[in-house]
Amino acid sequence: MVENVWGLVAVLVFYVVILVIGIVAGRKELSRKSKSSTTETMLAGRGIGMFVGVFTMTATWVGGGYINGTAEAVYKAVEGNGQGLVWAQAPVGFSISLFIAGVFFAKPMREAGYMTMIDPFQKKLGDWMGAVLVLPAVSGEIFWSASILSALGSTLSVIIGLELWISVIVSACVALLYVVIGGLASVVFTDVIQLFCIAVGLVTAIPFAMQHHAVGDVFASAPNSTVPGWLGHIEGRDWGLFVDDYLLLMFGGIPWQVYFQRVLASRSPQVARSLSFLGSFGCLIMAVPPALIGAIGYSTDWNQTSYSGAGEDGTVSSSLVVPLVLQYLTPPVVAVIGLGAVSAAVMSSADSSMLSSSTMFAQNVYKPVFRPQASAREVIWVMRLAAVAFCAIATVLAITIKTIYGLFVMVCYVSDYTCTGRRSSA
Repeated sequence: MVENVWGLVAVLVFYVVILVIGIVAGRKELSRKSKSSTTETMLAGRGIGMFVGVFTMTATWVGGGYINGTAEAVYKAVEGNGQGLVWAQAPVGFSISLFIAGVFFAKPMREAGYMTMIDPFQKKLGDWMGAVLVLPAVSGEIFWSASILSALGSTLSVIIGLELWISVIVSACVALLYVVIGGLASVVFTDVIQLFCIAVGLVTAIPFAMQHHAVGDVFASAPNSTVPGWLGHIEGRDWGLFVDDYLLLMFGGIPWQVYFQRVLASRSPQVARSLSFLGSFGCLIMAVPPALIGAIGYSTDWNQTSYSGAGEDGTVSSSLVVPLVLQYLTPPVVAVIGLGAVSAAVMSSADSSMLSSSTMFAQNVYKPVFRPQASAREVIWVMRLAAVAFCAIATVLAITIKTIYGLFVMVCYVSDYTCTGRRSSA
């Protein structure tokens, strides 16, 4: 049963706006050139410039899993086992991965004119080996999509009382629709609107939440310490794991088609490199609001709020900290704005993952291995059907697996196979 009708209306309006923008932008871009061209559909005609490029490159990582997962990791300091901001490694690690990729890979990949990140492997190792390498890459994309869809589902269930499975399915279908119709052109133009909504929604919510009577001094030092408790700490025996996690995130975050799709779609090799650096900085900045939300949740005695699901010690489920802060620590209007931010975060990443995974399947598996003589139109239709299939798998995972941050980090567990052939012990 829907508890917040106006919240539901706001979400539906937002979805309609994003859907219309995505479809119109994609169709307009494709109408200028050949609709049956794989370059136009998969790489937006290699015409992404600096302005749109900065937004879409930052959106490579800033999604629902990024927002909810970062807040979840910070809030986990309440468990008293060394968790906290210091262990929220994904935003920093992924930001560094963009910078490293910009230094070493962006320019040569764009100069070579590849269609996907698998192309150089396929050229060197052969069609079948390239097709095998698609498997971990696509698996990473599916886990990523699942994490961000799960983040939105938990947010909608808390704020407007909508069943998780309904919100996940509807969100996935909206993103899938404009991806199938408009390709990368739809994705990059909607990224501009979505990233703006994320920043405005989260920044607006923070000051209201900090003023709630149940929230203590967020920056007060913890007992027997000179720093806030939500900063966390690293036990001596955990340093090896800590460093290994960072190596996993920094280097496992590079072999990711969502990133290379934007690199290969850039207007020039120089633009591709510049966007990597700017996207790295953007990802780091966008981690600040969710980290603060996690700190606010940590500083809250949830038994002093109207939330009935808090434990006796005044704590809540870490995976729900973002929607709970929005729903119970901010006014209803601000909560709806924050809900729009999380919805935007989901859309900005779900659409990219669907497109990139289906692009690799069509370009590096179907065409070279099964149908070398396939026309461009046939490859595009295979890409669309693959997007539907991968979207369905991610949706099932989002509904059945409960930890957002776990899905978030699993992206690099499987991506690590692609670049090193090993699985980290993290």
